Amino acid sequence: MNVWRRLLLATVCGVAVASVYSAQTVLPSMGGSLGVSAQHAGWIVSTGQFGYLVGLALLVPLGDVVADRRRLIAVHLTVTAAGLFVTAAAPAAWTAFAGLALAGMFAVVVQTTVAYAATASPLAERGRTIGVVTSGVVVGILGARFVTGVLAQAWGWRSMYAALGALALALAALVMSALPRESNSRTPAGYRQALVSLGALFGQRLFLTRGLIAFFLFASFGTLWSGLSLPLADAPWHLSESQTGLFGIAGLAGALGAARAGRWADAGLALPISGLALALLVVSWAATAQLSWSLWLLGLGIVVLDFAVQVVHVSNQHVLTTAHPERTSSVIGGYMVFYSLGSALGAATTTSVFSSHGWGASSLLGAAFATCALIVWATGARRRSATPAGRGRASAPQRGAAAGALQDQESRAPTSPSHFRNGTRLLPVPKPVEAGDDRACRDPVQHH
Repeated sequence: MNVWRRLLLATVCGVAVASVYSAQTVLPSMGGSLGVSAQHAGWIVSTGQFGYLVGLALLVPLGDVVADRRRLIAVHLTVTAAGLFVTAAAPAAWTAFAGLALAGMFAVVVQTTVAYAATASPLAERGRTIGVVTSGVVVGILGARFVTGVLAQAWGWRSMYAALGALALALAALVMSALPRESNSRTPAGYRQALVSLGALFGQRLFLTRGLIAFFLFASFGTLWSGLSLPLADAPWHLSESQTGLFGIAGLAGALGAARAGRWADAGLALPISGLALALLVVSWAATAQLSWSLWLLGLGIVVLDFAVQVVHVSNQHVLTTAHPERTSSVIGGYMVFYSLGSALGAATTTSVFSSHGWGASSLLGAAFATCALIVWATGARRRSATPAGRGRASAPQRGAAAGALQDQESRAPTSPSHFRNGTRLLPVPKPVEAGDDRACRDPVQHH
């Protein structure tokens, strides 16, 4: 996949997630216009995220059903645009909530896009491609904060939803004209089979571990970004919407600083890099908590936080799509259920906690979520190191391939029938697996 197509897919992801998160910058003015109190303003963001959750359960499995994912991407973008236009024209809160829920539900085009990118890329480049495409998600969440803040200050919060709707329609047309059809090597599943496959993932230890990490990771992320505009608009700063949006650029710098996360995952470093990033996430809240007297420390905390979140997010998706190459849409959709629930929890709780106890309490909440994610990671790493595969026995061909380095191994592995046993492909591992490495995640024992 060439660089221009990667950038197009990244743009699709950016516009889709911006439709869910743009309200974070304008919560005070949007809530006031629609008659929503500051204490409940977080539900403006959460409504889109709950719609997103419904889409993950019902729409994302379609990516494993529809043969041509391009058309699915285009349809989802079109319906997302419809929801955005409804929100822009909403005369009352319930209409805006309906539009946000519809836009959020079909914003799961992000997962279909990532799945398309993963299957359209050579195995040795999959982590890199996922890293580029998911960077669009970060640009949409953070970079759009500045753009939408400027639009909202100049023409009101409704203008940003109208602009996003127009962009979504333009991208729908561009996707159909600029992207190639997928190869016929992928055999579409039935919708019911795809739903059953999605449900079965929740019984697998690897999937649950990575999912729980994502849940707490994005609860921490949502605590910051869904609550930040409230203290910045309050004393002593009294920042405008466009000034508040500038902090999105700081977060964008941190997230783009993690651009090599996909390459690290390709090199089999997904597990240790995730642990280091989660530790940085916890530490970042010490700087973010100083908002009441230092915007510089706030900016530093934002850079570190978004760097950490992007590293863990890319590593999680790389590990899971490598472990389940035959159902990338379902596995990404299931993983993002945790993402959506965590983001909604962070958004709903941070505004309530801030209204009652101030930004210091919100910072403690975000740090607590980050610590929970680190605990889940450490528990999973300890369990892997305690298994025979974690102590190095996974280097035997019978133990299966290493998920963290699967791309390189599969590109060199023979494809003759002699390399299959009981329906399982046996791949050579070039060096022993060290304790705690994600390379053992394809171990059949760990899947049950």
